[in-house]
Amino acid sequence: MELGLYTFGDVGKNPVTGETVDAQQRLRELVEEIRLADEVGLDIFGLGEHHRPNYAISSPATVLAAAASVTDNIRLSSAVSVLSSDDPIRVFQQFATLDNLSGGRAELMVGRGSFIESFPLFGYDLDDYNDLFEEKLAMLLAINEREKLNWPGTKHTPKVSGLGVYPRPVNGELPVWIAAGGTPQSMVRAGALGTPLALAIIGGEPRRFKPLADLYRRAAEQADNADKARVSLNVHGFVGEDGRAAADLFYPAQKAVMDQLGRERGWGPQSRAQYDASCGPEGAMFVGSPNQVADKILGLRGDLGFDRVTIQMGIGVIDHADMMKAIEVLGTKVAPLLRQG
Repeated sequence: MELGLYTFGDVGKNPVTGETVDAQQRLRELVEEIRLADEVGLDIFGLGEHHRPNYAISSPATVLAAAASVTDNIRLSSAVSVLSSDDPIRVFQQFATLDNLSGGRAELMVGRGSFIESFPLFGYDLDDYNDLFEEKLAMLLAINEREKLNWPGTKHTPKVSGLGVYPRPVNGELPVWIAAGGTPQSMVRAGALGTPLALAIIGGEPRRFKPLADLYRRAAEQADNADKARVSLNVHGFVGEDGRAAADLFYPAQKAVMDQLGRERGWGPQSRAQYDASCGPEGAMFVGSPNQVADKILGLRGDLGFDRVTIQMGIGVIDHADMMKAIEVLGTKVAPLLRQG
């Protein structure tokens, strides 16, 4: 099983120390974190695209290119690229460039994103939310499939007649994952297209996602894509040598982020009891000691059938030294338990 990390590059005030972390500091520390993740043997590191003041990453490929220069083995992915408000040709070129810089280690995870700021920023209408993604995804996959692009054009994409898109990836094609939050339509789309599925589980009980994972695999089988079907779980979590200490360390930053989202979206503040319940065996957060986190992952694998887990440990502003220690524990203690399990 593959194990890795993803983050949005949170900036702002550390709720414990009061220190303010700006984009320059966070990006510098982030490259160090990716380098350590590579050194301790993690399989993948993903960066999410956002256009908000509390996140430092608006261009995942740029930051991943910096990480490519200080790593050797770890796969480098977006998590996600907001394809709906971008140009599929440029997205492909950026990640194909990253792929060449990293010796074939680039991946592209695309989705519609969890926020909407990029739509007005780049001049798109939210009424076209679904059509934008479907049309641009189809164009991206066509670019990935062939060097010379023949594209008829759609409402939201231009016509391209037999032009090459360069550079090409090292191994001919980029791995392109579709990220989805759990709608049946998204499961069927990913399966029918033969793309791997990144299933975001950030609330509720993870086992409730089993019917959706099964739907994805059925759609893939019906489209003769069963051999291409892969599932990754994208989850929130944190790991430490001591499970209670890890939960205590993660809670203030995680609560600060969730409470801010709650103010924007109309739900109340998170309580410690709610947090602890979510960290429990049936909850959505993967927080605890190496054995606790590994047992939770392995316990879900039979139901959901995944072969990759990526954990968002960098939620909110957490001290860099604490994050480095957590990455070390994840790579040296959790990963071996998963691989032998």
